[in-house]
Formats: sequence, C-alpha cells, structure tokens
Amino acid sequence: MQHSQLIQQLRTLRVPGMVEALEQQLEQPSTHNSLSFEERLGLMVDREATYRSNNKVDRLLKSAKLKIQAYPEDIDYTHPRGLDKSKFASLLSGQWIEHHQNVLITGATGCGKTYLGCVLATQACKQGYSVRYFRSSRLLEQLSIAHGDGRFSKLLNQLAKTDVLVLDDWGLETLTLGQRNDVLELMEDRHGNRSTLITSQVPIQKWHAAIGDPTLADAILDRLLHNAHRLGLKGESMRRLLAEQTKPM
Repeated sequence: MQHSQLIQQLRTLRVPGMVEALEQQLEQPSTHNSLSFEERLGLMVDREATYRSNNKVDRLLKSAKLKIQAYPEDIDYTHPRGLDKSKFASLLSGQWIEHHQNVLITGATGCGKTYLGCVLATQACKQGYSVRYFRSSRLLEQLSIAHGDGRFSKLLNQLAKTDVLVLDDWGLETLTLGQRNDVLELMEDRHGNRSTLITSQVPIQKWHAAIGDPTLADAILDRLLHNAHRLGLKGESMRRLLAEQTKPM
C-alpha cells in the first residue's frame, strides 16, 4: 500500500494524531528507520492518545465557560492574603473532586477569589472532569426562568451530572423562598455525588442569614459545609495594589 493511501485510510478512520505521527516518520526517515515496527507503531498510538486528550480538555474548558483563564503557575503566593501554598497544591491534585468534596473560598473584594476558583476549575478540566461556571445570581435567574418554560428538571439534571459546579459571588443578596428551594434541590442532588466550588465575599458564618429561612438554611449549609475545604483570604485588594503599581508617575 502506498503511503498516500495509508494516510487517507487513517484519516477515514479519524485518527489524526496517528496521521501526524506517520507523516513525521516519513519526513524524517533517518530518525525513525532504526526503530522497530512496534516502536514506530507505539509512537503513532502515543500521538493519537495525546491528540485525543488535548481535544477533550479543550472541549471541557469551552463547556465550563469560566469567567477568566487562570493557571496554577500564575498564582501570586507572595501577596499577604493568607493563601497556604501547600493546601492549595493539595487541592490542585484533584482529590477533593474524586472524593466529591466542596471548596469554599471567602475574602474581601479583589483578593483573588474568582481567580483561584478558576485555577481549580481549569485544573479540573485538565484532569478530565466536567465543569460549569456561574455567577450565583445568574444561575438563580436561569433556574427561575426554567420553572416557567418547563426546563427546570432538565437543567437540574444537567447540573447534577456536572463534576464541578462553580458558584461565584455567593450570598450577596438574601434568597427568596423559590430560590432557597431551588438551591436545596441542587445541593441535595450534588451532596456526596459531585463537587461544588463557591466564592464569596460574605464570611461563612453569615451565610445562614443570607439564605434567609432558618430551616432551609440549615439544610443547605449542612450539604455545603460537610467535608468542605475552606480557604479564607484576607488583606488588601490585589486589583487596587496592582493599579497603584502601574499608575503613571
């Protein structure tokens, strides 16, 4: 079989990584001719596996709809905000997702809560987990609209199957009765089955009041706080400090 026919058949079989590897081997015969058939085939299979893995991560990141692109290597551990490097490194391992635990990040405006949440969400995508990001108010709005057009159960099922649900800016407004019931249903589906990541400028001890109803607040927080990893950030706004540092003289 001619090389062109073989490449065309591989394309038909939809193995683009193997196509790239074969074309590279044909273009660099001096590098690959000394390898055995098994070794050359192994290189092609490895390339295909890497290609598929990268494509999966790209799909997961696109579906996550994160607010910002954030990566572990860009985290500033020097800023005095109380971020424990070893504790955060443990979260980056993804074991909290494997064990269906939650992460709660609290702190004042501008201390990097959303950024750190997006770092963990990005890392989760790279580890093969599905992620969805929402500003808390917008998710509550979507759930309310879904009640009206009959999509509530479908939306709730989609969220229940998401490995990591990110709720940004939690607790800024007291929940209505309908919102409390929606959040309880959401947390009931996820508790012990999936992981939820919450960022909030409201201290955890004030979440009970932000939910509103004592009975429903107890039920919601019991599911959220159980086995949750807590990151309490402090210090001045990083955005304000950065703006001062870059201000023209």
